[in-house]
Amino acid sequence: MLSRYNKRVNAQLMACCLSLPLDVIEQETHSFFPNIISYWNHILFDDLILLGRLASNEIGQLKLKDLAKLPSPKSPHDIYHNNLSELASLRQQVDELIDYYCINLTENDCEKFITYTTTEGDSITKAVADVMQHMFNHQTHHRGQLTCVLSQFGVDYGCMD
Repeated sequence: MLSRYNKRVNAQLMACCLSLPLDVIEQETHSFFPNIISYWNHILFDDLILLGRLASNEIGQLKLKDLAKLPSPKSPHDIYHNNLSELASLRQQVDELIDYYCINLTENDCEKFITYTTTEGDSITKAVADVMQHMFNHQTHHRGQLTCVLSQFGVDYGCMD
């Protein structure tokens, strides 16, 4: 359910952003990220790094080969694309992969624990259910910031319900 909502809202918000002139997309936001493109890149970073951690444990039938054609996340400040159209294509690919993963996720998978190394080098063990909750909460959090920025720019992004 969350993956379908995630995919729909990302598509809606991305379509809104794609309709904006380049000067608005690149405009300084005076917020957590410097511009609209940086928000989209950061959301992708978290999705990609978490999907990689799940795939390396083969959770939900997700395997590392499923991520082979996607960028390898290194830092929360990664820039995958400076062009919003290219980012939109990557966003769609990642949302399809998240949806595939969630469709194949079992209750047993959610009860498993995975251990991974953070970008700061710390080793962490978390329940798969907590990792998934973080993924969706992270997206919601930063989409909320992005919609605030869009509102301040006078952009109507539509109803997110």
